[in-house]
Amino acid sequence: MTTTSAPTQATPPRSRRVIAISLAIIAALVVAFFAFVGLYADWLWFEQLGFDSVLLTQWTARVVMFVVGFLGMAVPVWLTIQLAYRLRPVYARLSSQLDRYQEVVEPLRRLAMWGIPVFFGFFAGFAASAQWQTTWLWFNGVATDTVDPEFGLDTGFYLFALPFYSTLLGFVSAVLLICILVTAVVSYLYGSVRVGERELRISKSARIQLAVLAGLYLAVQGVSLWLDRYKTLNQPEDRITGAGYTTVHAVIPGLTILAIAAAIVAVLFFVTAIIGRWRYPLIATAVLVVSSIVLGVGYPWVVNTFQVQPNRFSLEEEYYQRNVDMTQVAYGIDGLEKSNFAAETAAEAGQLRSDADTTAQIRIMDPAIISPTVRQLEQYRSYYQFQDPLDVDRYQIDGESQDTLVSVRELNLEQLGQAADWQNSALVYTHGYGIVAAKGNDRTSDGDPVFLEQGIPASGFLSDRENFEPRVYFGEYSPPYSIVGAPEGASDIELDYPTGPDGANETKTTFTGDGGPSVGGVFNRLVYALKFQSEQILFSDYLNEDSQILYDRNPKDRVQKVAPYLTLDSDPYPSVVDGRIVWIVDGYTLSANYPYSSTVSLQTAISDSSTTPQRFALDDINYIRNSVKATVDAYDGSVTLYAWDEEDPILQAWQKVYPSTVEPISEMSGDLISHVRYPTDLFKVQRAMLGVYHVDDAQSFYQRDNAWTTPNDPQDESNLQPPYYLTMKMPGQDEASYSMFTSFIPSSLGANARNVLMGYLAVDSDAGAASGKKAADYGKLRMLVIDADTTVPGPGQVQNTFDADPQVSAFINILKQGQSDVLNGNLLTLPVGGGLLYVQPVFVQSSGATKLPTLQKVLVSFGNDVAFEDTLSEALDTLFGGDAGATGGDADVTPSPVPTAPTPAPSETTEPTPAPNDDDYQEALAEAQDAMLDREAALQDGDWAAYGEADKRLTAAVNRLIELDGQ
Repeated sequence: MTTTSAPTQATPPRSRRVIAISLAIIAALVVAFFAFVGLYADWLWFEQLGFDSVLLTQWTARVVMFVVGFLGMAVPVWLTIQLAYRLRPVYARLSSQLDRYQEVVEPLRRLAMWGIPVFFGFFAGFAASAQWQTTWLWFNGVATDTVDPEFGLDTGFYLFALPFYSTLLGFVSAVLLICILVTAVVSYLYGSVRVGERELRISKSARIQLAVLAGLYLAVQGVSLWLDRYKTLNQPEDRITGAGYTTVHAVIPGLTILAIAAAIVAVLFFVTAIIGRWRYPLIATAVLVVSSIVLGVGYPWVVNTFQVQPNRFSLEEEYYQRNVDMTQVAYGIDGLEKSNFAAETAAEAGQLRSDADTTAQIRIMDPAIISPTVRQLEQYRSYYQFQDPLDVDRYQIDGESQDTLVSVRELNLEQLGQAADWQNSALVYTHGYGIVAAKGNDRTSDGDPVFLEQGIPASGFLSDRENFEPRVYFGEYSPPYSIVGAPEGASDIELDYPTGPDGANETKTTFTGDGGPSVGGVFNRLVYALKFQSEQILFSDYLNEDSQILYDRNPKDRVQKVAPYLTLDSDPYPSVVDGRIVWIVDGYTLSANYPYSSTVSLQTAISDSSTTPQRFALDDINYIRNSVKATVDAYDGSVTLYAWDEEDPILQAWQKVYPSTVEPISEMSGDLISHVRYPTDLFKVQRAMLGVYHVDDAQSFYQRDNAWTTPNDPQDESNLQPPYYLTMKMPGQDEASYSMFTSFIPSSLGANARNVLMGYLAVDSDAGAASGKKAADYGKLRMLVIDADTTVPGPGQVQNTFDADPQVSAFINILKQGQSDVLNGNLLTLPVGGGLLYVQPVFVQSSGATKLPTLQKVLVSFGNDVAFEDTLSEALDTLFGGDAGATGGDADVTPSPVPTAPTPAPSETTEPTPAPNDDDYQEALAEAQDAMLDREAALQDGDWAAYGEADKRLTAAVNRLIELDGQ
C-alpha cells in the first residue's frame, strides 16, 4: 500500500498580507524607537544642564510650524481639488483620449484627492519648520530706536519683520501656484477645460476658480513688489550696499508702480470671475510683464547711464554718506577715536622713559611657538597635551597686572596605544589636570618660560587660592564620553594624576559633581549604549546607581547647543575664576539685514595666520554684536550665559524666545569680569571694515585714496597678520591697559602694495574688576593715523630689514651649521617713544624629532635703527643710545652664553692684523660643530648640565671663529 503526502499549500493571500503588515509595523517601531532614543538622550542632556526650556522651545516651535505649514498647504490644495471635481460638468463630451485618462485615474481618484494634499503638505510642513527661527524672531521682535534714512522705518523692521514677510509671501505664492496647477489638471481631466481645434472652452465653475486663484496670486505678487522696495536697502550696488541715486529715483518708484499695477490686474481677474471675460486681465498681465521689463531694467539703465555716471559723486554723495554712517553703526565702529600721529623715527637716549609701563609688559614669549616647550617641560605623561597655540590672559599678582600665557593640561587618549580599551578610555582616563601659566614678558636664563603656575600636583599662585579645583573634565580635547561617579565609600577608579604619597605611582579620584545625565538605570544605559554604539555601557559591572555620563564636552559645543542663536568666537580660553577653571566663550548675534550697511564675509574677515578658515551658517553679514559672554566650568561642565550687550535688539528678541536662559551682567563676579576680554573675531571683523570705513565723509569714501588693508604675517605671507593682546598705553591714555592691536598698510591691487604703516588700531580690552559692570573705556577703539609726511616701515619691511641685517644673518648661519632651526616669533608693533617700536623674539629649536624652542635673541627696530641682543632690555638700551629709559620684563635675566654675531668691520684707523692660519680656522670650525652636536644631543636627552658645558664650548669656538674671521 502506497501513501502519498499531501502537496504543500501556498501561503494564502490573507496570511501574506498579515505578515507584510506585521513586518512593516515592526520596522516602523524600530525606526520610531531609534528616533526616540536620540530625542530622549537630548532631553536628558538639556535637563541635566538646566536648559531643558531651550529644547522644549525648539521642539514646540518646529511642531507648530510643521502643523501650520502642513495645513497651510494641504487644506487649500484639498479644497481646490474638491471644488474642481464637484463642479465638473456632468454631461461633458470628452475625447477618446480623455476617456482613457479617466479610466486610469478613476480607480485612484479617492487616494489622489487625499494623497496629493498630504504629499504637498508634508513638504510644506518641513519647509515651514525650518523657518521657525524667522517666525519667532518676528513675533518677539523689538524696536531699535534707529530709523533708516530712506523710508524712516525702525531698523527692527529690517531685522525681524521683513525676513518673515518675505518668507510668508514665498510660502503663499507656492500654495497658490500649486492650487492653480491642480485646478487646471482636474478641470482638464473632467471636462471643465476643453481644448479643441483652435478653441479653448472653460466652464463657468472652472473659470471662477481659476480667475480667483490667479487674482489672489497677482495680489500676493503686488505685495511682494511693495516689500521689494525695502529690500533695496540691503542690496549691493556699484560701490555701496543700499539704495543709491538710481535705485531711489528709478527702481523704487518703478516697484511702487508695478505693485499698484499688479493689484489692478488682480482686481481684473476677480472681475473676470464674475463677468466671464478673459481679455482684459490677460491684456493687463501682458502689459504688467512689459512694464516690469521697462521699469525694472530699462528705465534704471537709462538713469544710471545718462544721468548718474557723468555726475556720479554729486548725485551719489548723500547715499554714500548713508552707507558710511550706517555701516559704522552696524559694526560698532562709530565710536572710533582717531588722532593724527606724527611718528618719531630717530632713536635717542631715554626716549622710552614715559612708556615704562608698556615696555615692562612687552611679550617676548610667543604663544604660537612655545607650546612644544611647555609640553616638554610640563607634560609629565604622554597621555597629556596642551593647546597649540597657547592662550593669552592676565592676572593680578601682588597688586600688579601680569600678562600670561595659559593652557590647561588635557587628555590625549591616542597616546594610550594598546592600553586604550573601553575601560581605560571611558572609566579610568576621564579628565585632565591643572592649568599652566607663564609670564609673557619674561624668560629663564636658558630661554624657557617663567612659570607662575605649573606641575602635578598643581603649584603656584593659582593653586594656592582657597578651594582651587584643578581637574578638567570639560575641555577642547576631552574624550567623546566618560562615565564617572560612585556611591560614597566606593573605591576610586579614575586616574587623577600620575604621582602619589609615599612614592605611589598614581593618585585616583571619583567625580563628585553634577556633570552629565544619569546612567544608573537599565533604560538609560540602553539609551546611551545605542547612542554611542557601545554595548559595554549596558553590560559593564563598573556602572552603579550614581554613575553619570559626560559627553559633548567641548566648551564651544556646549554653549552652541544651549544658545543656538549665537555664533561663537573661534578662540575660547581658560581662566581661573573664583578658584575654578572656567572656559570663557564669546558669543555674537549677527544679521545680514541691516539697512545701508555693507556686507563682509565672516569667514574671510577672521581668517589669518592664527585662525584657519571655517564655515558659518550665516557668513555674509552686515551687523555684529558681542552680545553674550558664556562660561563653561571645566569640572562639572555647567554653562552660564551673561547678557554682555544688553542693548542689542537681536539678543533682546532671543531673550523673549528663550526666557530665563541668559543672566544679566549684574550677576557677573568681579573676578570673572577681570578675565573677560574684547573678542578676537569681532576685532578682526571691525578692522576689515575699517580698512575702508575709517573715513567719515562721503568724498573720501568715494575717492578711495586712503583705503587700507591688514598686512600679511611676515612669517606666513599667504595669510594676514593676526591682532595681538598686550598691556600697553596708547598716546593720550593716562596709564597702560590690557589691549588688542593691529596695523594697516595701503590697500592696492596685485603685488604693488607699499609696506608702510598708514594706521594703527587698538581697542581697550580690559573690562575692569568691579562686580556687575564693565569699565567705562572697555571696547573703546583708538586709531592712530600716521602722518603722510612720515614714512614708518610696515611689518613686511621691518622683517626684511631684520633678515638682511649682517649681525642677524651671521647668527642664523652659525646656528644652521648644527642641527638647529631658527624661529622668528610674533612681530609686535608698539606706539612708544613718540614713534612705533617693533619687537620680535627669536627662538632656536632642534631640527630633530624633539622640539624644545628656547628664546635666544630679541630683535627691536625704531625708525631705521635695529638692535639684536640676548634680552629685550639689552636690545632697547642698544637701540636707544645705551639707555632707553625703560626696561622689559627680562631686565633681571642673565642669559646662558649663546653664539655671538661678528663684530663690526674694523675702521680705517685700525691696525691691520695678520691673516688667520687656515689650520687654526678649520680646527675652530670643527670644535664649533662638535660642540653644536653635543649641545643638541644634551637638549634631546634633557641633560642640562651637559647642555651648559657644550654651550660654553660652542661659545668659545664661535668667538674664536669670529676673531679669526676678523683677521
